Amino acid sequence: MLDHPRTSTAPATDPQRAPAATDNLGERPADQHTVFDLDLIRRYDQSGPRYTSYPTAVEFDPAFDAAAYRAACLRSNASKRPLSLYFHIPFCDTVCFYCACNKIATKDRSKAQPYLDRVYKELALQAELFDSDRVVEQLHWGGGTPTFISQAQMRELMAQTRRHFRLADDERGEFSIEIDPREAGGDTVKLLREIGFNRMSLGVQDFDERVQAAVNRFQTEAETMAVLEAARTAGFRSISVDLIYGLPLQSVAGFTTTLEKVIAAAPERISVFNYAHLPTRFSPQRRIDENDLPPPEVKLDILQTTIERLTEAGWVYIGMDHFARPDDELALAQRDGTLYRNFQGYSTHADCDLIGIGVTSIGKVANTYGQNQRDCDSYYADIDAGRLPVFRGIELNRDDELRRDVITRLICHFRLDFAEVERTWQIDFADYFRGSLAKLEGMQADGLLAVDGSGIQVLPKGRLLIRNICMAFDAYLEAKQGPVGFSRVI
Repeated sequence: MLDHPRTSTAPATDPQRAPAATDNLGERPADQHTVFDLDLIRRYDQSGPRYTSYPTAVEFDPAFDAAAYRAACLRSNASKRPLSLYFHIPFCDTVCFYCACNKIATKDRSKAQPYLDRVYKELALQAELFDSDRVVEQLHWGGGTPTFISQAQMRELMAQTRRHFRLADDERGEFSIEIDPREAGGDTVKLLREIGFNRMSLGVQDFDERVQAAVNRFQTEAETMAVLEAARTAGFRSISVDLIYGLPLQSVAGFTTTLEKVIAAAPERISVFNYAHLPTRFSPQRRIDENDLPPPEVKLDILQTTIERLTEAGWVYIGMDHFARPDDELALAQRDGTLYRNFQGYSTHADCDLIGIGVTSIGKVANTYGQNQRDCDSYYADIDAGRLPVFRGIELNRDDELRRDVITRLICHFRLDFAEVERTWQIDFADYFRGSLAKLEGMQADGLLAVDGSGIQVLPKGRLLIRNICMAFDAYLEAKQGPVGFSRVI
């Protein structure tokens, strides 16, 4: 597919053992480089879960209701684990055609207050379930566009949160927000830092004006960089920039131009997401002309060029879509074995119970996942009746928890120590996972990983295909005879 046979992000005689490059961002451990093997990617590029949870959301069941969620919350108090809060703000001023998020596109800002009024009531309902001495170490506003709401509403939402929950101090807490630069000037950024946020994620996608027109997202480089600089001035400790490859009219040259501008801005983290075109599931995508989508070979070339360039510039490939500077908390957590993955992506707080607030939000409490109502009418009806708006979820059994642990270790750290798993779960790994290990034999022959009596090591060729490796341990896929309804792994 490519017109030049590049296969590695680090030139060396033996790419599996090649030392990683070093640069002004610090020294990168040798096992953190990534090899792009086009033939392997072609063969393994199938649909599969992203494993922000295991079991995945397709397994959630309406039999798990508000009563089951309440019981899980009360049960979790014995753990004394810290808490994480996720707030879903579903409103957007305009709809981006590529978007697959749960959102409400409207220019009517008055719709925000009735929604927030219900969020405040849900905060009170949720707070009743958790001991008051449990500290919120993580907080995230996602969307939609969280900055759709007014500055006064931002202040009040954070004030209501502090009224019901005990938030960690600024040094200990990880409080983040998703930012659309078109919806946040310097004064808004300053306010967000003032009310407690210390991390932000900036949506960019692509600076190419033709691409922006094709997806209905018009956003200048100048307004984006102004927000980024305002965040630095205000004292935000970590800034992430989100890009998407595979959008209509994208080319390698055009995307590389955007990438170079982002590299020059030097954010702590960069996420490069694959656009999954699923117009039958996400109606805004029907407004994209499929003839304008880059062919698979161009998408792969964009991905390969991106990985190579970010590696050369000093960012570490964390996994999936994420890159971070070597001194960033994600990279440090990956190196010391404490990285975790949840519905917000990679996280440095593995031991939190996650409380989802707002329409469609998902929480992870004790050994359960619970999801709120997915439309505002149903959400409002539950809240107005004084009910928790949980409408489905799942309580994990021991096998679920064990497999989640294995998948999390692999997707976060690219390695698995059998003895550690055996000590934690009191099993014989080779016997318990006999079928899974058999599925890995072909991947080992292809050089994606190495398996011996002590564990699994994902090799540089396998890092981009970590979802495929994790799928070998997914009991639900086996029951379905393959991944159904998921995006492609590349």
